[in-house]
Amino acid sequence: MTFLDKLAPYVHWGLRLSLAATFIYHGISKFPPDGFAPVVGGSMAVAWAVAIAEVAAGVLLIVGGFSREIFTRLGGLLVMVIMTGAIYMVHAKNGWNAMNGGMEFQVLMLATGLYFAARGNKV
Repeated sequence: MTFLDKLAPYVHWGLRLSLAATFIYHGISKFPPDGFAPVVGGSMAVAWAVAIAEVAAGVLLIVGGFSREIFTRLGGLLVMVIMTGAIYMVHAKNGWNAMNGGMEFQVLMLATGLYFAARGNKV
């Protein structure tokens, strides 16, 4: 058994924790969502929903790693919904390159959310 084979059962934690930390950080930074509302068309309801969903997605991904797989899958689904909205409403018009505000980073997070939604806790 090689070093990488021994490491394989734990690699998901790198993805899980980095995605969760990103979502929790950005979700908390949206409270109160007054300054974020213009980004989502001025709707305070949508701004609150996005802020809460981002924190919830991060928490679900972490909790899911220690308990039931459904939490991981729900966290992944929330990430996918949030990133689809972010790409559509904000980033797609800026193209691909993240340096120009494009959707490169958001697509990566969307794909990582898909991984957790599809795989759950299976290594």
